[in-house]
Amino acid sequence: MFAAEDHLPYERPPLSKEYLAGKKELGDLTVASSAWYSDHHIDLQQGTEVSAIDRKARTVSLPDGSTVHYDKLLLATGSQSRRPPIPGADADGVHYLRTVDDADALNSALSEGSSLAVVGAGWIGLEVAAGARDRGVSVTVVEMAELPLMAALGREVGEVFAALHREHGVDLRLGATVQEITTAGGKATGLTLGDGSTIDADAVLVAVGAAPNIGLAERAGLGLGDGGVLVDSSLRSSDPDIFAVGDIAAAEHPLFGTRIRTEHWANALKQPAVAASGMLGKPEEYDELPYFFTDQYDLGMEYVGHAPHYETVVFRGDVAKREFTAFWLDGDDRVLAGMNVNIWEGLDDIKSLIRSRAPLGSA
Repeated sequence: MFAAEDHLPYERPPLSKEYLAGKKELGDLTVASSAWYSDHHIDLQQGTEVSAIDRKARTVSLPDGSTVHYDKLLLATGSQSRRPPIPGADADGVHYLRTVDDADALNSALSEGSSLAVVGAGWIGLEVAAGARDRGVSVTVVEMAELPLMAALGREVGEVFAALHREHGVDLRLGATVQEITTAGGKATGLTLGDGSTIDADAVLVAVGAAPNIGLAERAGLGLGDGGVLVDSSLRSSDPDIFAVGDIAAAEHPLFGTRIRTEHWANALKQPAVAASGMLGKPEEYDELPYFFTDQYDLGMEYVGHAPHYETVVFRGDVAKREFTAFWLDGDDRVLAGMNVNIWEGLDDIKSLIRSRAPLGSA
């Protein structure tokens, strides 16, 4: 098992939540101890990034020039933070959040009374904004879309998150572009927006999405598409001896009848078991519904399903109090996805509605 980072494998979701808030330490995020890998006969090589795959010889090349043979190979190379071509994006004081080292660097910049400018109102940007406000940091969030989370949740629920952050003192600049990250002496001092306005900040977080690490697969000539490595429902790639999971896997989904590639923790947690079965000659189908969660201020939510092209959103509960369930429906009123906000029951019922393909009103 080859891991590019020097740290033992760890879970990433807390990096923008409990870890950044100081509620968890790296040990709390670590998946297993060094002894666990040894006890289970896993040769974990940390700080080692595979440089090439020779599919004909069935070997992988390592940085020191050596090669390792495989019978079956699993790619779980994840993603990296997108780095847009903004002048000043590489200056000191400009942060990205993908690794625990990134989180440590960002954490040191979030002192009470300081100011933070966030480029991007997606999940990472908003979670960091919430954590920073809880620590007394002044926060401005700049987003190109009309509302936060438009691509993930649409307008109806995006308005809920916009109101949430404004109520907590975040300066939301929506429908705005960043022209430049301003600097002085090589250190970031804020932003210049497309309309010429400026934002002063002690630190800048660029959170404009993730780019899947598919370079290794591409150089090996594996089938690519939908932003990732093309795999069937058993997570097998175009090479029958190579499987892919997590952020990079563009997998055929038996329920939705389309390929789905999601950059969420649930896939990284659950897909490997299905891939392992296939690698052992006992193929199974990965039919789990996409799932993710977030915690921001007093709002906690769980989302399940897949609704990139929905027709309507129906709410049940009290949206103003942020205690509700939202359903994303298609043109036949069938539930494509659902989200519980500050309601910690009913997720299994939402999953059943999605799988039944029955109209919401008939449930």
